[in-house]
Amino acid sequence: MKLKTRLGSALLVSTMLSGSAAFAQSAPTSAPTSAPTPAPTSGSTPAPANTPAPATTQDDAPDADVDVSVPGGGSNSEIVVIGRRIPNVIRSTREVVSVLSQADIARTGEGDIAGALQRVTGLSVVGGRFVYVRGLGERYSLALLNGLPIPSPDPLRRVVPLDLFPTSVLASSLVQKSYSVNFPGEFGGGVINLTTSAVPEKPFLSIGGSIGGNTVTTGELGLVYQGSNTDWLGFDNGTRATPRLLKNAQQSGNLLFAGPNFSVRDLQDITASLTNSPTNVIQRNYSIPVNLAGNIEAGTSFDMGDVRVGLVGSAGLKNEWRTKSGLQQLSGGARVLTPGSDPVLVADQNYRFFSTENHIVVNGLLGIGAEFADHKVRFTNLFIHDTIKEARIQSGFDAVNVGEDVLLNRNATAWFERQLFDTQLVGEFRFGQLSVDVRGTYANSKRFSPYERNNNYAFSAEVDDYVNDLRSPGQRSDIAFSRLNENVWAGGFDLGYKFENGPFPIKVTAGYAYSDNKRTSTRRDYRFQSVDALPLGVTQQRPDFLLSDYNVYTYGIILNETSATSGAARYDAGLTVHGGYGQVEIEPVDGVQFVAGVRYEDGKQFVAPIDLFNLGDVVLTPTRINNTYWLPAGTLTWNFAEDMQLRFSASKTVARPQFRELAPQPFFDTDSDRNSFGNQFLIDSTLFNAEGRYEYYFGRDQRLTLGGFYKQITNPIETIAFQVGGSFNTTFANAPKATLYGAEAEIQKYFPLDALSDSGFLASRRILASANYTYTKSRIKVTDGDTTIVPFTGQVVAASELFRDGQRLTGQSDHIVNLQLGIQDQDSLSEQTLLLTYASQRATNRGPSGQPDLTERPGLRLDFVMRQAIELGGFNLELKFEARNLTNTRYQEFQLLNGSRIDNNTYDLGRSFSFGASVNF
Repeated sequence: MKLKTRLGSALLVSTMLSGSAAFAQSAPTSAPTSAPTPAPTSGSTPAPANTPAPATTQDDAPDADVDVSVPGGGSNSEIVVIGRRIPNVIRSTREVVSVLSQADIARTGEGDIAGALQRVTGLSVVGGRFVYVRGLGERYSLALLNGLPIPSPDPLRRVVPLDLFPTSVLASSLVQKSYSVNFPGEFGGGVINLTTSAVPEKPFLSIGGSIGGNTVTTGELGLVYQGSNTDWLGFDNGTRATPRLLKNAQQSGNLLFAGPNFSVRDLQDITASLTNSPTNVIQRNYSIPVNLAGNIEAGTSFDMGDVRVGLVGSAGLKNEWRTKSGLQQLSGGARVLTPGSDPVLVADQNYRFFSTENHIVVNGLLGIGAEFADHKVRFTNLFIHDTIKEARIQSGFDAVNVGEDVLLNRNATAWFERQLFDTQLVGEFRFGQLSVDVRGTYANSKRFSPYERNNNYAFSAEVDDYVNDLRSPGQRSDIAFSRLNENVWAGGFDLGYKFENGPFPIKVTAGYAYSDNKRTSTRRDYRFQSVDALPLGVTQQRPDFLLSDYNVYTYGIILNETSATSGAARYDAGLTVHGGYGQVEIEPVDGVQFVAGVRYEDGKQFVAPIDLFNLGDVVLTPTRINNTYWLPAGTLTWNFAEDMQLRFSASKTVARPQFRELAPQPFFDTDSDRNSFGNQFLIDSTLFNAEGRYEYYFGRDQRLTLGGFYKQITNPIETIAFQVGGSFNTTFANAPKATLYGAEAEIQKYFPLDALSDSGFLASRRILASANYTYTKSRIKVTDGDTTIVPFTGQVVAASELFRDGQRLTGQSDHIVNLQLGIQDQDSLSEQTLLLTYASQRATNRGPSGQPDLTERPGLRLDFVMRQAIELGGFNLELKFEARNLTNTRYQEFQLLNGSRIDNNTYDLGRSFSFGASVNF
């Protein structure tokens, strides 16, 4: 017996929930007789997930219409559900996917989608921004918005940081772990598809805000600098604008130094034109402010003839603070300290550091949607402006560059503006058995980082004070200006047709997709130097006095450009992909569904370093990667019992190098306090993926799933640490091969409390218990004769010089655990949830010069989230309380060898608390 369930748009690959509280109602045991229960709309007070409809029993409630938009999904698609008794619609999907509905996202209490996704089986979030799927790094994850690509404003990543997306602007988030050919072929660990709100079910207006703090930041000592008067909004008012004299010099095509093109007086004028004190003086703030956030969301829908039109808008502002205090160490290599003993690691650089970041996010969404007959059109415009303002001080020694007996003090200020604008038009149409999807987008991302300042002082016993003469080892001042701009044009169309008159149903889908990414990135580095030696009294001055106009003109302090000595000052990059696919879905016998297809992709990628100064002696090797791929994929689902089924899938996919991994341009990563350089000799990685999964559904939204997966990766790209002159840097290289395999288990169960009391507090409540565990094992394979290409020189070396046979992939945790335990009211919004996450340690970088790998230990974290709806003065209020990292887990990145430990980056995270409220009209 076959059952057909009519769902919202594009649910062909959308509703296999893994790792969060289930959102979909159970499938009916007969064709539904009423319209689907709508998912909570943005801004409205959502009913608790899984609340039965009033006129249904627990086993025949109608399905929730969760809005998911993916390529090839069609509009209002009918899904053939195999089996006689289907207690969960989530069984009906052909791939292994997870969906977080708006209610699921709200239950986690997270303010952005990156935090919410870490509750999904097999997913972990690194740095609060990048999602790792089954232990594979963020470079193996593909992020889409309404089925279309989105560029990253972060120059260190190709994948967009998911902390940029506030949960308020999203209708759902889909994670698909097994590949299907309707998605782009650049698929390693999974695809994350975000769907924005379209047509609300009814008008709504919601105004909310929150206040919060952190035990190591709020009300405690921190570091700040003045900047501009509008910094609190995340926008600079012109204080950090590049001065006209410096901009003219940059556009001249000449390297900035004293010589035939620039006189000393010219350079003094340029140096004096820089904004000095507001960007250069770090001050103590003895009571860092609280975290604040506010948002407003509104939407309405109305009929225009036979067309249902919807308008959705939202705007938000978030201002948060974070102080980090800890240890940063580097080792030059293993040493034998006493004859006959084992080698150990010794810290050649040892710094205590203290930093404060002010993180400001401004976001806005404007969406226009239309629904008519079985068609849906959505026009989405998204704007996100994300800024980090940081002040940092380090104190310690550098035995390599200065000497172990000299105490150093380094201070830095930085301003990083990231911006994303995305406009999309998506049409999903259905004409009987024919479905047509048409998608198009233009997106622009920017990153602007002016006035990255560093001032290094050394302690002088002669004057019993720190000094900076701008020329001695450990004494210097630097400034950098960088700018990135990326444009993405993308589009595609998909056609699907269902044949029902044959011996068994067949659906055929075909489509074409095009994407074109173009990026330009420029970084200009300068060092302050003096023509003559500075008087001792001047060297003791604080940075703004040291670099004041008086000293500039009196002692000949000038800017010297160092851009040409540290890679390409500018690069242009692009990636153009043409893709086409065909796919067939058949049900040859009752209880068996088979989906198979193949995708063809032609990808042309380039990174062109540009010699801005026409020096001629600078070797800047461009990158050109032109490859075509046939990428097959298939999934077999066997419903061998009415409440159990097996899935088997296999596919081939590709992972291309990111622009940053290819570009020979330095970027300073404030998270790790180290420079990153690209390797222009990288090549594509290819993957073979296989997966099997057992699923048992023993009640509505209650399930047990067990699965295993295997991946074979050819030429995986790994992060490599290296040291030059005592400076710690990272780059990238292709390892020969790697394998990754593992297993997943998930169980979700509800325990009604009405048995304890048929009236009062417990009558309508139930306990949610949900747990998932992922075990992953990876291994890099290196054999005799394997080679790799190192950056800069392009030298071909034995792969064993950079990789050891049997090493695990960087970013891979062996164990990932998520546990949710909560109480939910089924009649109103009242939820109290404990959320526990654990990820075992993982390598962040291959160790430099034969050293052990750098290892990160995420550890165990316990969160608590409470949401409660109340009515006050005729208004519907939603209150939310969050308590994060109750285990007080620290961030740790370190190296271990024979009992010795180097703390590359270790600091306290503290516990975070926030209280929020929103009023819904």
